[in-house]
Amino acid sequence: MAQHFDFEKPILELEHKIAELQEFSKEKDINLSPEISKLMRRLVRLRKEIYGNLEPWQKVQIARHMERPNFYDYAPLLFEDFMEFKGDRLFADDKAIVGGIATFEGIPVTVVSHIKGRGTKENIQRNFGMPHPEGYRKALRLMDQAEKFRRPILTFIDTPGAACDLEAEERGQGEAIARCLQAMAGYSVPIICTVIGEGGSGGALALGVGNTVLLLENSFYSVIAPESCASILWKDPGKAKEAASALKFTAQDLFELGIADGIIKEPLGGAHRSVERTAEEMKKVIAQALLDLRKVSPDELRAMRYEKLMKYGEFEEKA
Repeated sequence: MAQHFDFEKPILELEHKIAELQEFSKEKDINLSPEISKLMRRLVRLRKEIYGNLEPWQKVQIARHMERPNFYDYAPLLFEDFMEFKGDRLFADDKAIVGGIATFEGIPVTVVSHIKGRGTKENIQRNFGMPHPEGYRKALRLMDQAEKFRRPILTFIDTPGAACDLEAEERGQGEAIARCLQAMAGYSVPIICTVIGEGGSGGALALGVGNTVLLLENSFYSVIAPESCASILWKDPGKAKEAASALKFTAQDLFELGIADGIIKEPLGGAHRSVERTAEEMKKVIAQALLDLRKVSPDELRAMRYEKLMKYGEFEEKA
């Protein structure tokens, strides 16, 4: 069953009315084309009005949509020959992170991505996209290999955050994330990071130290989830909507703040409306970013990433 949100109800009601008129016209052999065309034009305007003026909490809902494309949906549309590698060579293969090698626009690249499941069963297997330490160590192994063979690194971020259970702490979650941050800061190859859904806290930042940071139009990237923020500030997770507005974590906010380097357009209503069109736009933006970065020297690439990291959280007080 398709997932719909409260703010989409006027659109759904109008779509239902159009469908009823079309069915009635067909059954009774009555020409209702003028009325249907009028409603269709109204529907187009309504979609633009609603989806063109989404509030931060509504963007969060779209970013978490159960049908939102994940990395496996995008991979065949972005890469010619993605080959997945598994395991961290230390403990296990974490299913919340996937990675491997591929060819992107004729260029050999290394790819690493968070990944959520489809439905409850797969989400449990993938821990709802929340990696354990072995996931970050797998990512580190693949990125070290990219550095060795001079392959650009493309990461795709979509996680509520890193796993925070007892097992994760026992196996060194903080150390695994820290090593990813340290390694990505020092690599001499181009790194492009793209937030395709949720970008939650250190679990997202572990794959987010890039020369170019991109966000899909309806994604968000934040130090904390709005529900958790509301619980801390107001002791009420029900105020997540207010927290979402206060956090300034949408793609548009982050572009204005200089955290994001670019915004990738989505089809009206979200990426789940057309994975093909979203992937086409994503491919175009990433290809241009990679073309630009391949002209930059290794030392300059490292300096770019350091400068970007040092600007995170920088602000000016105004009287």
